[in-house]
Amino acid sequence: MDFFIKGGFFMLFLLGLSIVALTVILLRGRALRERAVIPRSLVAEIQRLEPGDDLDNLQKLVDENPSPLARIIGMLLRQIAWPKAEASEAVQTQARHEVARLESGLVILEIATGVAPLFGLLGTLSGLVGIFANLGGGGDPVAVARGIAEALNTTIVGLAVAAPSLTAHNYFQRKIEVMSVEMESLLGDLMAKCYPQGAAPTVVEVKE
Repeated sequence: MDFFIKGGFFMLFLLGLSIVALTVILLRGRALRERAVIPRSLVAEIQRLEPGDDLDNLQKLVDENPSPLARIIGMLLRQIAWPKAEASEAVQTQARHEVARLESGLVILEIATGVAPLFGLLGTLSGLVGIFANLGGGGDPVAVARGIAEALNTTIVGLAVAAPSLTAHNYFQRKIEVMSVEMESLLGDLMAKCYPQGAAPTVVEVKE
């Protein structure tokens, strides 16, 4: 507690920022689990389907597995009677929305990565200004050294907040890219099975 108290106002800001960043990391870590984004049951059903097969079971799995992939497939099933080009455009629009939802919160980690070291440096400089202003005509070198060490506390905390935030941001960003490619591949396969002849789908009706 003494370590944080001597950091002053900027230390309070950094502690608040660390709590926010940790919350985002935990929430994004839970939301970006692969099975929560790309349910294995949907993957297996898409791989099992053949052109002309009934899509009722796929619709049932979509309803039972709420996830980004399920919502994109649901969009395709709702537009299954449309021409392929129009259905593909609707699916791509929904896919972009889902990727944006997956990336929600990452901007906070990006901000924490850039801001935390700066506020740590500001806290250190503020502490050093106070130390040198009180020196006057002289001072105890030991006390000055102790004051400088305490002023560096905010720099330490700023870097301690920035490093995990940067690591988590890059990890989540890469994970989203990998899952986006996998979803794109699955949807391409599903579109090819639903529209094997091009514009007209072979499956005209999907029971609700």
